[in-house]
Amino acid sequence: MRYNKLVRDKIPDIIMRRGDKPVTQILDAGAYRRELRRKLQEEVAEFGESGEVEELADVLEVVYALAAAEGVSQFQLEERRKRKRRERGGFDRRVLLIETISADVAQQRVAASG
Repeated sequence: MRYNKLVRDKIPDIIMRRGDKPVTQILDAGAYRRELRRKLQEEVAEFGESGEVEELADVLEVVYALAAAEGVSQFQLEERRKRKRRERGGFDRRVLLIETISADVAQQRVAASG
């Protein structure tokens, strides 16, 4: 069976214990980052379909690997997340932005209704 996808480090060992022979390749840095981005999309889609927390943990593992590949530690990533939360907030209030109306248009609407 062909996969051509990035897998966790212990997957080849698990395949061998099962009695099969994995055919693998070690990626260079650029290919690794591309495959991590592809893996992130895969894991996000799996979470989107299942809603299972286990899949969300997989998303986080890929995010941490991507950060490391970009030279950013988990601590640094968390600090950036905290800073953005302080500056722009989180998602706690469940706000869905429908549209924005420019100040000019809003004034025109008020004038027209008045």
